[in-house]
Amino acid sequence: MTRYRDLGLTVGQLPPGPGNAITDVGDVRVGVTTLIRGEGTLFVGEGPVRTGVTVVVPHDDIAHRPVFAGAHRLNGNGEMTGLEWVRESGQLTTPVAITNTHSVGVVRDALVAEEVARRHGSSFWSLPVVAETYDGALNDINGMHVDAEHLRDALASARGGPVPEGNVGGGTGMICHEFKGGTGTASRTVDGWTVGALVQANHGARERLAVDGVPVGRELGRDRIPSAWDQEEAIDAGAGSIIVVLATDAPLLPHQLDRIAQRAVIGIGRVGGGGEHSSGDLILAFSTANAGRLASYKLERPSAPVDVTMLPDGMITPLFWAAIEATEEAILNALIAAETMTGRDGITAHALPHDELVAVMTRYTRGPA
Repeated sequence: MTRYRDLGLTVGQLPPGPGNAITDVGDVRVGVTTLIRGEGTLFVGEGPVRTGVTVVVPHDDIAHRPVFAGAHRLNGNGEMTGLEWVRESGQLTTPVAITNTHSVGVVRDALVAEEVARRHGSSFWSLPVVAETYDGALNDINGMHVDAEHLRDALASARGGPVPEGNVGGGTGMICHEFKGGTGTASRTVDGWTVGALVQANHGARERLAVDGVPVGRELGRDRIPSAWDQEEAIDAGAGSIIVVLATDAPLLPHQLDRIAQRAVIGIGRVGGGGEHSSGDLILAFSTANAGRLASYKLERPSAPVDVTMLPDGMITPLFWAAIEATEEAILNALIAAETMTGRDGITAHALPHDELVAVMTRYTRGPA
């Protein structure tokens, strides 16, 4: 798997974490299930299949030790279940799953079933967070090929350390700026804190794509590298979506995490995303810092105050920049790690060619040192 920095390129000013991934935030784990089978003409229910599930697990006992969380909507033509409770309570109480548009329901139900199994049948309620982007250009999206087993497999595979990127998990069939897109991650460290981003990138028009300010999309136009959307008349180029999950170990309260989530929009914009009318651009941000302090129902006196820690608002600006840069590089990593994929009806999403990208960046004096 090749990443953006493997090409000798950098972006932003802040240093990445040791793995340049969302898993640089302690206890955060990521797992994927990737479904690729069949080729040729689309037969609904049979394939070809180009889809999957990605899960982000804040820590091992999220149901009993919630984390503070916030959210932001750039454009709402998309879905992320459970957001109303996140906004109301300021807490995240489940893993976060990402899949394709028509598989949100089965993945959500599977997350509930997993918690039922963990609690051995005890009475409880759950509002899982499950997000989506559309992979119907390459995948038999109406065939409903994702099932509960795939969510369970993704959870079982969740690990810290390196994160699979490109054509994996929920990002398997995704298209970004009319190149092959998918799953990407990155991180930034600042003032002793880490902010990590994971994206499912399925958005953007070719001519808008910018890499470190360089108009790569115009330099590598459709006349040189065809667009998958040229073969799919039902969808306009740039009308896809992006999901961003931000994690941090900085002690932030829900209103501060709302503000962190907002800044991911700038990272999307720096690469050329604009939240088009038909795009679903949703961001969730959470902090692992106060996890052990929020399980108030375990206290002998449930009405007793719970002490939490927080950064003063005046110290939050460096974290804004960390969220911006981590989101920006996560999108670039999704593009660089992705490989050319042919899906249903022979529709092909071409990868962003590494050598041509480096050549363009070099012409604009942004090439390898």
